[in-house]
Amino acid sequence: MYVMVWQFDVLPGREAEFEQIYGPDGDWAKFFRQFNGFEGTELLRDLHHRGRYLTLDRWQSHDAWEVVQQKSPDRYRELDLRCDALTRHETRIGVFDQATKE
Repeated sequence: MYVMVWQFDVLPGREAEFEQIYGPDGDWAKFFRQFNGFEGTELLRDLHHRGRYLTLDRWQSHDAWEVVQQKSPDRYRELDLRCDALTRHETRIGVFDQATKE
């Protein structure tokens, strides 16, 4: 499993719109579902800092994610630019895979 984790600081008053777009059935998830290997999105809201969220996008592999960039870079960029208006800051926390027992 391949997981991309992002942190967002959402502008006051834009939280509901952000949750709709970034949630498990939002615009991003709908876009990603058209590609093989997408396993789902989780949206987590910080309980102590209003407007702070994490997204976790799960893919079967790094290669599955790369197909998005190869096949639909313009649509990805268009959706990303539209969503910029909802946030004051966005940070890629990291890219993770499942740890294995040795």
